Amino acid sequence: MLGPVILAASRSDRMRRLVSAAPVTQQVVDRFIAGEDVDDVVPVIRELTGRGLELTMDVVGEDITTPAQAAAARDAYLELIDRLKPLELGTRAEMSVKLSMFGQALDGGHELALANVRPVVEAAAEIGTTVTLDAEDHTTLDSMFAIHEELRKDFPQTGCVIQAYLFRTEADARRLAANGSRVRLVKGAYKEPGSVAYLDKHEIDRAYVRILRTLMEGEGYPMIGSHDPRLIAIGQELAHRAGRKLDEYEFQMLYGIRTEEQLRLAAEGHRVRVYTAYGTDWYGYFMRRLAEKPANLRFFARSMLTKG
Repeated sequence: MLGPVILAASRSDRMRRLVSAAPVTQQVVDRFIAGEDVDDVVPVIRELTGRGLELTMDVVGEDITTPAQAAAARDAYLELIDRLKPLELGTRAEMSVKLSMFGQALDGGHELALANVRPVVEAAAEIGTTVTLDAEDHTTLDSMFAIHEELRKDFPQTGCVIQAYLFRTEADARRLAANGSRVRLVKGAYKEPGSVAYLDKHEIDRAYVRILRTLMEGEGYPMIGSHDPRLIAIGQELAHRAGRKLDEYEFQMLYGIRTEEQLRLAAEGHRVRVYTAYGTDWYGYFMRRLAEKPANLRFFARSMLTKG
């Protein structure tokens, strides 16, 4: 029930100031954010890959208001790719990008976002890895899917994200599964109206399973974005029924959440990719992590009460 309230707070400047100023905020944020800059995150990359995990890297930040900020976001990813090159990790370390960071919401935003993301995708390909386009709120998706289709003409390994709580997603999944895309399926973490999205948890879970079955039975590469033990088990069963080998799909989980489960799955031979965010503009990302899982909110509230 608190999820929509927290998501609304993620857009509030007043709440941003209050949360950022709380004495224990940094301690809690450190659970979900790997560092403030690329120097902080390189040791994290080395540690996680050394433990048999893979990564998808996210430079946090979404509230872009100028073309110069969008260009700076592009350059931050190019710097990350430059630092990844000597590590020679290939697809074990890929990138996740939000097109809002590349100027999607500005005037001429579709073309601007495409122009900014293309050099990131090109640079990623040069070091043997790839990029996944994150899904944001439903009003941005037609643009995201169009950019995804355009990028795949030259870089077919470019991935995208779909969200189970949106009514449109089952049709999107059928289209993407048929053309061999890399597709991450998540439940969804934006405040959406009942006219476009399921609002009941059980309906979202059922939609997730239906969509995951479509992806597993299709021609693409499914990426199961979930920490839910039941959905993880269902994903394994659907992969088995579809005759998929362990390297023909993967699990994805967030940095700092269910780390032992990540390691357990990896030890069983599964590909496990950790969504690893870093940067100073962490507020929106952090609030969505609280909204997604009540345990995260309890962890934060308990820290505020005991140390604030």
